[in-house]
Amino acid sequence: MSNAEGTRVVAQSDGVGRADAEQIPDAERPPGVERAPGTEQDPGTEQDPAAETAGSGRSSNAERVADVEKGGAEQVPERERTGAWKIPGTVKAPCAGDTGARTVPGAEKTESGQVTEAEKVADGTPEPAAPASADPVDPAVPMDLTAQTAPMDPVVATAPAAQVVATAPEVVATVPEVVATAPVDPVDPAELELTRPRGLRGLFWKDLAQVDFGPRRFRLGQARERLETASQSFLTGFNAVIAGETGRIDDIHEELRGFAYEGAGMACTTLDVLTITGGRRLRELLSGQGMRYPHMIHLGAGWAYARLRMRPMWGIRSVHPLLRWLAFDGFGFHQGFFVTDRTVGRQRSAGLMDRTRRAIFDQGLGRMLWFHECAGVDDVILRIAEFPPGRRADLWSGVGLAATYTGGASAAELERLSVAAAEDGFRAHLVQGSAFACASRLISGIVPEHTVAATPALCGVEVDEAGGWTDTALIALGHNAHSGDHYQAWRAGIRKAWARRNRDS
Repeated sequence: MSNAEGTRVVAQSDGVGRADAEQIPDAERPPGVERAPGTEQDPGTEQDPAAETAGSGRSSNAERVADVEKGGAEQVPERERTGAWKIPGTVKAPCAGDTGARTVPGAEKTESGQVTEAEKVADGTPEPAAPASADPVDPAVPMDLTAQTAPMDPVVATAPAAQVVATAPEVVATVPEVVATAPVDPVDPAELELTRPRGLRGLFWKDLAQVDFGPRRFRLGQARERLETASQSFLTGFNAVIAGETGRIDDIHEELRGFAYEGAGMACTTLDVLTITGGRRLRELLSGQGMRYPHMIHLGAGWAYARLRMRPMWGIRSVHPLLRWLAFDGFGFHQGFFVTDRTVGRQRSAGLMDRTRRAIFDQGLGRMLWFHECAGVDDVILRIAEFPPGRRADLWSGVGLAATYTGGASAAELERLSVAAAEDGFRAHLVQGSAFACASRLISGIVPEHTVAATPALCGVEVDEAGGWTDTALIALGHNAHSGDHYQAWRAGIRKAWARRNRDS
């Protein structure tokens, strides 16, 4: 199945997304907030974590959406690992999360018909030279008539005029060309100058220093600068929305632009929830400037809910019905990044989540582990081994996504990561996360070198083929995919596509 076919299936207008989005239980809606008009309530309620053991995940009864090809505007397609494998002799340095210490006029005739100075010179009838000074002449002082009537040197008079006439049109013609072709050099996120707003909006302003790995007690390694710059891009995108300068995001280096749109998604969702707009800003970002970064924007929405101490879903019912589940991925990343000791060290997850939500939460936590261990493959392997076997599959999936999308490790190191995932029994989950990252990069149109190098090491294929697996799995779900179970089936379909490819090869 080609990417173009996948595009027709994935591309859905915001109107379609609004119709088929899963309705959110009242338990997830903050008190005092009215329900957005035109929506229905899901009679189901979110399960208590203790009910997980019964294995009864909840799926929604949302209405079937209209076929995408019935006149819907076609949009850019959307795209988007777990066991103990310890390395002998490897000792981890103490870090956060360890339970121990770990533009000219020419000579022409005037409109009145008078002859100009240049024409008189050309006819051989030079005029008297103009006085050198504009001061009034004293009648008592004899005037030097010779000096006033001396003929003007034709060379001096004509040379500048002729030169101006010849060159002026050329100068005027070339100025617009220079302005039109002047390139805009991309900048690093820390160098992008934004105006901090006054008033209430200014309270949301983010300091880029808060992503410094040192104070956060993350592991420090060779990939620190790359990972910190990606994190700064995230906060720069957030600040751009708060400052009302969202267009400045495209001034950032294209390889880092996705992280900035993730931050923009967080800012839009934060403002939407606080002003009760029903997700208007987020929809405008997804259908406008950020339409090539749908995965990253939905991840950023999860950050907003985590900062507001809420569970994702309320307020984003009208965005993409399937990708909105990525908000739980962003939720997990946030908790691991800012509540590291609890989430990584004590391996606690957020409450009030069913099995599906917790699985997506762990995928986001796995992405964060790539940052937490500073892209150190051996450290990532050891860290995953500390978690219970039931959570490792989704952690491996998140690691594969981050390793492919963000980079930071060599191809040889990634091959070792792949071997470790296979020995742990979750190679397919690592591949699934990597394929999701390939799809996300392909939609944006920016596929950096580290993604091109990581995909064969993790998936055994090139970027286009790995990204195509996501289309194949999505098409198999049909047009009514919207629930958490559908999202999990999408992930499983990507793993099956990889297994089928290996079996046929």
